Amino acid sequence: MFTDNRAHLKTDLLLLLTAAIWGFAFVAQRAGMEHVGPFLFNAVRFALGAVVLLPLIYISRKKTRAPRVPLKHGILAGLILFAGASLQQVGLVYTTAGNAGFVTGLYVVMVPVLGLFWGQSCSKGTWAGTALAVSGMFLLTTAGSSRMFSGDIIVFAGAIFWAVHIQLISRLMKKYEALSLAAVQFVCCSLLSAVLALLMENLSLSSIRMAAIPILYGGLVSVGIAYTLQVIAQKRAHPAHAAIIMSLEAVFALIGGWIMLSEPVTIQGTAGGTLMLTAMILSAREQGKVRSSAGL
Repeated sequence: MFTDNRAHLKTDLLLLLTAAIWGFAFVAQRAGMEHVGPFLFNAVRFALGAVVLLPLIYISRKKTRAPRVPLKHGILAGLILFAGASLQQVGLVYTTAGNAGFVTGLYVVMVPVLGLFWGQSCSKGTWAGTALAVSGMFLLTTAGSSRMFSGDIIVFAGAIFWAVHIQLISRLMKKYEALSLAAVQFVCCSLLSAVLALLMENLSLSSIRMAAIPILYGGLVSVGIAYTLQVIAQKRAHPAHAAIIMSLEAVFALIGGWIMLSEPVTIQGTAGGTLMLTAMILSAREQGKVRSSAGL
């Protein structure tokens, strides 16, 4: 029992670190978009993420006995990742950051709902945690406006793909080696983004140089490290529980904006962050009670 608790704690800490990196990545994404288009930004950062993994894959193949992920599964994960990342990045051009943050966070609700179609069950505590997480994000991002921007619809479509991606990664990581899967999906996402950048955006080396720091953070840290932590951690975590913890990226985005962009921290935002932390704790307590007829 003690060993199991330590394993769950380690998994939760990895997911929490992932959320922190992704939260601060919002600052990098906003800064990078001042110089390059959304597809070029994603093309370069996912390429960097794949490069980071090459030495790790070489080392891990000497130590692990896990089967390598079939190419078709890696490409499928890459296609879904590309859809989610692209829709989120493009949607940010047409809507506010607050609206985009709330709408993206709706994947927390979509993950357990999708799981029902795949034979997964969720406890009442998980659903309660989901409700708290969504309520917290609503307060945190101050997305109370009744106005619906075109970007909100685009970001919402991306949130659907994020939810599908979490479910797919959870299933694949039960069977295959994590780093290889991450690398294949990064390469796939980068190539698709590069094609669209060539077709739709104005490209220049000077713009890439001006966006170098945001791109480096987005590629080396947000993609290379955080996405890898995600696929490793999700070997043990229930998809709904993982989604709730990773939704805390909104809290870290608030902190990053306050520190780096001098954005105000309001009482409403603090209340939202508290609700989300409560959701994570509640879900963590209920994780051991969750059972899945699909064997997850």
